[in-house]
Amino acid sequence: MSSHRLSRRGRYLAWSITGVVVAAGAGIAAQTSMATTALPAQKTYTGRAFDACTAPSLAAMKAWNTGFYGAAAVYIGGKNRGCAQPNLTASWVKSVSSLGWKLIPLYVGAQPPCQSGSNPEKLTASTAASLGVSNANDAVAKASALGVKIGSAIYLDMEPYDITNKACNDAVLTYVRSFTKTLRAKTYRAGYYGFSSSSAKAIATATDRTNLPGNLWYALWDKKNTTTTDWPWDPKLFTDHSRGHQYMVNSKETRGGHTITVDRDAWDAPVALVG
Repeated sequence: MSSHRLSRRGRYLAWSITGVVVAAGAGIAAQTSMATTALPAQKTYTGRAFDACTAPSLAAMKAWNTGFYGAAAVYIGGKNRGCAQPNLTASWVKSVSSLGWKLIPLYVGAQPPCQSGSNPEKLTASTAASLGVSNANDAVAKASALGVKIGSAIYLDMEPYDITNKACNDAVLTYVRSFTKTLRAKTYRAGYYGFSSSSAKAIATATDRTNLPGNLWYALWDKKNTTTTDWPWDPKLFTDHSRGHQYMVNSKETRGGHTITVDRDAWDAPVALVG
C-alpha cells in the first residue's frame, strides 16, 4: 500500500526529488521474460485486487470475500518491509486460498543508494549483484515457507528514486537483473512493483531487456481501474497477462464489520500457486 515501506508523505518527497511527474515513457523493445527452466503453468488473475500493509485477519478476509476484490497482495519478507505480519502464516495462506482469494507475494528488497531517507538495507554499485542473489534466495525461502509453490510470481518492491542519476539507476538495474535471474533459476516467476514516474519507468524504458522481470505492477494513482488505457509505455511491453496497476491509495473500507485501509489495484498478471 502507500505505506509499504515509506509513509505516503515520504513517497511524495521521493517523487519531488526525482524532478519528474507521472508521465508517459516509451519502451524500446518488447519484453523478454522467458525463464531458462521450464515453469509450471501460470496462474493468472484478472480483476480488482487490494494491498494492505499488514495481511488482514482470517475473519476479515472471510468478511471481505464479497466478490468486489478477488486478490490480495501480501508482504512476504525483505529487510525493508514496513509492517509486522502476525497473520501471515502457511495456515492463513491455505485458509484464504480455500475461500477463493488469489494472493500476490510482494518482497521489499534492498533500496537504491540515491533514495532519500534511511533504510535497513540499501544496495550499492559494488553490492547490487550479490544482494540481488541473496534477496531472491530469501524471497523464495519465505514464499516456500508460506506454501507458495514454484511457478508463482514474486514481486520485488522498488520505491521511488532519481532515475536520472545514471550511477544509481545502473546499480538498481544490476540488482533487479540479479534478483530476477535467481528467481527464475529457482523456478519462480519474477514481477516488479514500482512507480510510473521513476522505479517502474526505469524497467519499462530500459533498452537492454536482459533478465528484467516479466511482470510489471505500476503505481499510478489516477483512480482508473485499468491496466491498458493509462499504460504509460510501449503497448507491446508486458502483454499477455503481465500487468498490475495500483490506481488508488489509502482507501478506508468496511465490509462485514471489518475496516481495512487498502490500496486498490487493477490486476491482469500472475498470482501465487498455493496448495
